[in-house]
Amino acid sequence: MDTPRNDSPVDVTLEITPSGAPSSSPNSACRVALVQGSTPHLSSETQSVLRSRLRAASLIMFTGLLAFLVKALLLDSFTTPGETAVLINHAGVTLLAGGVGVALCRRCSFSMLKLRIAEALTFGAAGAFFVVLQSVRSLAWAENFTLLPAISPPWLLLIFIYALFIPNTWRRAGLVTGCMAAVPVAMTIALAASSASYRQALAAEVNHTYILENAMLLAVGVISGTFGVYTIGKLRREAFRAKQLGQYRLKHLIGAGGMGEVYLAEHQLLKRPCAIKVIRPEKAGDPRALARFEREVRATAVLSHWNTVEIFDYGNTDDGTFYYAMEYLPGMNVGELVERYGPLPPARAIYLLMQTCEALREAHEKGLVHRDIKPGNIFAAHRGGAYDVAKLVDFGLAKPLLDTESPELTQEGGITGSPLFMSPEQAVGEVEIDGRSDIYSLGAVAYYLITGKPPFYHDKPLKLVIAHAHDEVPPPSQVHTGVPADLERVILRCLEKSRSDRYMDVEEVRKALAQCESSDGWSREAAADWWRDFGCPQKKALDQRALQPAAAV
Repeated sequence: MDTPRNDSPVDVTLEITPSGAPSSSPNSACRVALVQGSTPHLSSETQSVLRSRLRAASLIMFTGLLAFLVKALLLDSFTTPGETAVLINHAGVTLLAGGVGVALCRRCSFSMLKLRIAEALTFGAAGAFFVVLQSVRSLAWAENFTLLPAISPPWLLLIFIYALFIPNTWRRAGLVTGCMAAVPVAMTIALAASSASYRQALAAEVNHTYILENAMLLAVGVISGTFGVYTIGKLRREAFRAKQLGQYRLKHLIGAGGMGEVYLAEHQLLKRPCAIKVIRPEKAGDPRALARFEREVRATAVLSHWNTVEIFDYGNTDDGTFYYAMEYLPGMNVGELVERYGPLPPARAIYLLMQTCEALREAHEKGLVHRDIKPGNIFAAHRGGAYDVAKLVDFGLAKPLLDTESPELTQEGGITGSPLFMSPEQAVGEVEIDGRSDIYSLGAVAYYLITGKPPFYHDKPLKLVIAHAHDEVPPPSQVHTGVPADLERVILRCLEKSRSDRYMDVEEVRKALAQCESSDGWSREAAADWWRDFGCPQKKALDQRALQPAAAV
């Protein structure tokens, strides 16, 4: 059942600009970064993955290094300058790994360049520590035992951590891990050239294949790591392609309902943000669901008014997934406005309602009744540089005045619409309804905008149905103070039980609203000022809630 607080499923964000681009608009603090590029390695997606993976790698390295540092402090002795140097380097690389991990846990943003610098510092410092550690240890073993320790294990560990955690192309991964593998081999050659005891240990019969064996082990590590990166990259590309519908790149899910899902998407060639509505797979085999889905597309596509959501495209994929693309609407639906900020000033409510009347007038002139007018389906959007642009969305229940389709399609579930805002004729299940049903629902929305409450509210849908059909609507002025008498008269006439007692069409409603004393009290400039001062939700809310789709699901 709908309630005043949940007729819209998800929250909103306010403005879309390219990542990092400056903006002087009122909502510049509430930007949404879109995917840039057409492959996983040329998109902001890689940046996000790199940050999370690098954070995990650095924290894992910090944990391991810290454990061995504690062990060294408790059990080892440091009697030579070399051992002291190892300890200092060990402590330094441990602190660096921990610092990178903590820094990447912060909520501030990091550019790709900064992330790559952090990557180089983390793995470069670990490699430098291994060079110091193994140089000191190898020289000590060579002098005291005429033996050499295995040098490949720590480098293999570093190679596999890098290959496993850091997103890369296989070529870059091969280059970096190849350099890692070359360092211990070069170190061995340098020690042999500079230390007689090391050369003697290297020449011993037990160590005559020392360099070859370690080089082979490291080569196997490089090949395995590079192949792993290639496999992971291939899976990422397949997942990337799976998230595309034709020319549209799906970013993430932003809404879901009984019939479909809505994704924030981007047209690959135009780089234009849009919302993609996809019919649920389990509904794809239902002829009635498909028919309603297609009717929503057709109903909206024939409408061209500025205050109606625009349909860009429609189609289905090779696997039978049906979808359509519509404009993405930065802003809030009017239900969210009331929920967050309380009842709207009469002037602002009139400003939004008059625009909604314009959208409904075109729909009615083309023979369409919306049948689901509610706060969640009217947006106060930012479009064309203007704020508080009303956008009417979700024509999923729209029905032609002369319906030639199967009655089974329109009678699914018996009663259609949102119980809090449906007309009496919808409440009693009348099949023949006209534009005056939308006028009643628009009046119920107006009631909600200026009082913060719907005309009727009950816990049980059946009581709501009965109330809309038979109960008198309490005057808005009895629910909320400061409601102008002329606006109240317009709303109550829209909410008349009998269709003949309401306004005959939405143009009459628009004219009646225009004649209200408060009708000139809100403007584009006032809207821009309001959004500048109040329109950006708190960052916590943006982090916790999803982007609002351009159509209810």
